[in-house]
Amino acid sequence: MRHLGGGYCRQIPRFPGGVGKTWQPGDFIQLLDDVTTRVFDVYDDSTVIYPGHGDDTVLGAERPHLAEWRERGW
Repeated sequence: MRHLGGGYCRQIPRFPGGVGKTWQPGDFIQLLDDVTTRVFDVYDDSTVIYPGHGDDTVLGAERPHLAEWRERGW
């Protein structure tokens, strides 16, 4: 995590509708668990996410989809 004068930058895989592409099914579960533990379990729903692709969002808009992402596996 880097401090950027009034905010922080954490490099996490996060794309609209999921946490990003992985090559192996087990890698996806590990990545989703990591993002859940390091981001969703730590920051509140108003935390802004600036993904590498797509529109900005807040954690509160993405949080309800965690189970859906896990179920579909990507």
